[in-house]
This record gives sequence, C-alpha cells and structure tokens, in this order.
Amino acid sequence: MINTIDKTMSIGDVLNIHRGTARIFLEFGMHCLGCPHAVAESIEDACAAHGANADELVHQLNEFLAEAK
Repeated sequence: MINTIDKTMSIGDVLNIHRGTARIFLEFGMHCLGCPHAVAESIEDACAAHGANADELVHQLNEFLAEAK
C-alpha cells in the first residue's frame, strides 16, 4: 500500500488509496472528483487549474493518511 502522496499522482490515485481524502480535495475547491481529469492529470496540474497550493494539499493529504493508519 502506498503511504505517501506526491504531486505527480492523480486525484483518482489518491481516492483509491483512501476515499476519506475526498473531503480535503473538496476543501481545496476540487469538486469534480469523478470527472475524467481526476484520473488523467496530476495533483499539481489540478491545483494549477483550480488556483490551489499543491504543496499544502499534498501536506494535508499525507497528514490525513498518517492519522488514518
């Protein structure tokens, strides 16, 4: 199992690791979790498109996963 998220992963990759991460994506303004872009583009690209901070998003996702263990 993957324990660390990075900016090269897609939103779909992260959701497959733990569905609870959806809340974090929504908080960052990424409401299209089921759209084709969610599996085709990286977190970094998605953040650029939505004006979100990719480093902060990845940090929060990794914190969530660490606490979810």
